[in-house]
Amino acid sequence: MLRTPGCLLAVAVRTAAAAGLWTAITVGLCTAAAAADTVRVGVLAYQGSERAARDFEPTLDHLNATIPGVRFTMVPLDLPGVVMAAADRSVDFIITNPGSYVTLEARFAATRIATLEAGPLGTPTAAIGSTIIRRADTPAIAALKDLRGRTVAVVSTEAFGGFQIAWREMQEAGVRPFADLRDLRAVGFPMEGVVDAVRSGTADAGILRACLLEELEQQGRVAPGEFAVVAARPHIDMPCRVSSRLYPDWPFARLPHTPRDLARRVAAALLLMPPAAGKSWTAPLDYTPVHELFRTLRIGPYPRTAPSLEELARDHWQWLAVAAAAAVWWVVHAARVEVLVRRRTRELEHQIAERERAEATARRLQRERDQLSRLGIVGEMASTIAHELNQPLGAITNFANGMNRILESGQPDMAMLRHGVQAVTQQAERATAIIRRTRGFVRRRDARRSVIDVNVAVIEALTLFGAPETPSAVRIHTEFAIGLPSVRADRIEVQQVLLNLVQNAIDATREVGGGAISVRTDTVDGMVRVAVCDCGPGIDAAAASRLFEPFYTTKPDGLGLGLSICRTIVERHGGRIVATGNPQGGLTVAFTLPPAEETGPEETNDLEEVR
Repeated sequence: MLRTPGCLLAVAVRTAAAAGLWTAITVGLCTAAAAADTVRVGVLAYQGSERAARDFEPTLDHLNATIPGVRFTMVPLDLPGVVMAAADRSVDFIITNPGSYVTLEARFAATRIATLEAGPLGTPTAAIGSTIIRRADTPAIAALKDLRGRTVAVVSTEAFGGFQIAWREMQEAGVRPFADLRDLRAVGFPMEGVVDAVRSGTADAGILRACLLEELEQQGRVAPGEFAVVAARPHIDMPCRVSSRLYPDWPFARLPHTPRDLARRVAAALLLMPPAAGKSWTAPLDYTPVHELFRTLRIGPYPRTAPSLEELARDHWQWLAVAAAAAVWWVVHAARVEVLVRRRTRELEHQIAERERAEATARRLQRERDQLSRLGIVGEMASTIAHELNQPLGAITNFANGMNRILESGQPDMAMLRHGVQAVTQQAERATAIIRRTRGFVRRRDARRSVIDVNVAVIEALTLFGAPETPSAVRIHTEFAIGLPSVRADRIEVQQVLLNLVQNAIDATREVGGGAISVRTDTVDGMVRVAVCDCGPGIDAAAASRLFEPFYTTKPDGLGLGLSICRTIVERHGGRIVATGNPQGGLTVAFTLPPAEETGPEETNDLEEVR
């Protein structure tokens, strides 16, 4: 994200790729007003920008809805564009295939923060592979070795699922794509061009990303049985036909210049994202198998460091006669190396199988942990509801007792009874609002905020302590500042904070035999402040440092949730809450709220309603 102030120039140079994609090169800087809250997410569009938008727009929509104050936009890129975007820092995050990610990790220190968990057709986490297809009427190509001397179509020799995975399988089968094929034809993006090349006969076989063939069949763009899969390999839980082993799915990667705090927020949002468009995200997986693949092929971060025998033979053919005797020894040595390689391959296959079983066990344990976590949240919310409902229910009891005494007096004052009934109704509605707000929290709904007058909200809250049961030994004084700016907040939550503070002040004042507490409103450093001051015994420094911690309380029968909830509410509104000792004794707890911005036509101003 660019955060440079001033009026600067932005120039975009766009180069059309083979599939109609754009490689964007950003030169210069944008103004802070235009780019300060924009996060650019580069996406490898191996099937075109429209398919990339269909696959990953739900993810960006979830991030936009979950992370306030930030707007995530998608930048479709081809393979060269991914590297270029990372090099010139024109994107902040990148969603790409595992092979591209390993290259970014080595060249630019990119870091994965999540891994795609499910793809099209319900594929598992390890779902990246290659599918080698041929026309169904060419049965001569049955195994990988039958590709020798044939024309094979690929989207690009840099494509991970579209070539590099199959390259390893062909190489292990004894077929060197760059030497033993008649032609290795790159058709460019989108990948459907490979299907067209095989269908038209310009290529004998083609390499696709796993599950693309089944997707095209579902879309009706490929007739069932029109193509056959070469050297199909069975995989547990894999609904697609593939010709290779499988690798971890696409990562969501952070680039080094992206703020760590933003990356942590994005990672948390991705892990909580519900499945959308058949996709969801899980904790970042181990991409060691991808490194092994690149190390085997000597590509990406593991380039070839020494010339091969073919290169030596081509460059120094005149020395072949002299090396004839050494060649005999080399044949024996090569045979021995082949045996060792096959033995090591079997060991690696066994290790990979063990790793897959371990990953399956880890996923099962993760589901169990998630279930236990949900049960813990339910328990915590039950305690919170019990604590918060205690105040309106206690108020209802106070008003009911007061009305009962009025009725027993023999000459009931109907105005006081009417006031008591109205107050009981208000507190019942407050309890209903608490339950409704708690249910909204469970459903991940935001608090309903509007522009309110803090003085009016304070007056409404203090009516609770004007009930007949309020002890005469405790008096409440109010000092309201004139001309306070309005704030944009949830009125019930603000009153909830104030009620907690006033109740604590009354309890503290009772401990010293009574006295007066004061509730003041004013402004401090441009913020609207509400302060509650008591004349109780106060608290020591150790207790003050823990005053707002959950489950910490100085009351024998307290739950220790009130002040912790107050801090959460105030900070969620953009303010702060602090407690300071009074010189004459007692404690002052004050919270601040930012003033509301100028309301637009779409906002609701409820000042007249509360008055």
